[in-house]
Amino acid sequence: MTEQMTLRGTLKGHNGWVTQIATTPQFPDMILSSSRDKTVIMWKLTRDETNYGVPQRALRGHSHFVSDVVISSDGQFALSGSWDGTLRLWDLTTGTTTRRFVGHTKDVLSVAFSADNRQIVSGSRDKTIKLWNTLGVCKYTVQEESHSEWVSCVRFSPNSSNPIIVSCGWDKMVKVWNLANCKLKTNHIGHSGYLNTVTVSPDGSLCASGGKDGQAMLWDLNEGKHLYTLDSGDIINALCFSPNRYWLCAATGPSIKIWVWGTTH
Repeated sequence: MTEQMTLRGTLKGHNGWVTQIATTPQFPDMILSSSRDKTVIMWKLTRDETNYGVPQRALRGHSHFVSDVVISSDGQFALSGSWDGTLRLWDLTTGTTTRRFVGHTKDVLSVAFSADNRQIVSGSRDKTIKLWNTLGVCKYTVQEESHSEWVSCVRFSPNSSNPIIVSCGWDKMVKVWNLANCKLKTNHIGHSGYLNTVTVSPDGSLCASGGKDGQAMLWDLNEGKHLYTLDSGDIINALCFSPNRYWLCAATGPSIKIWVWGTTH
């Protein structure tokens, strides 16, 4: 039997589409959201039934849609990517930009921090993946064997013993890259439509991908093989694992779906 989720509150403050939501376990009452209104809003959750959260600060600086935002693991910094072709590193205490990352020739669609917050990766409509340090210096541009269409999502594995980057794109491909030399490790082939999102499990053993074909595909990152295909029935816009690894949540069309699997269920 399918369980029903209950709406707890709605956060209102943006004047355009909300493109991404970011949270961190360190600060459970803080949410960041990016938007096509060119801002990132920092929210404080009050958990009040009449006003569940309030906007604390708007991070302004991008000159076009903000497509993605993530929070550093210590909760002190945010990283955003924009259709203005840049990334920005924000100090959440002051709400100011501490670094601008300039190098992509087209819209930045996805950004991510490494587990130690020392490296940054970005994916763009220019079909490249760029690896940066936190000073805003591009250390490597992945072009060889890269995606043949837009790079829609990039993520680091949290597993330091298997340092990899996972990416997906509008070429229907999921690619796994060796972080040490930025060389291609695995091509995961199986999707029949463009991909919007890829996410890595908390232990770094699995990744899941989704997009136009409505299939959430799970891949074994250690063995480099396909594990499962979960049919959502509609386009998948976002995917995330729960911290215990046995739940996968998908934002599909108008609904949210949660799949539960594994040895404990």
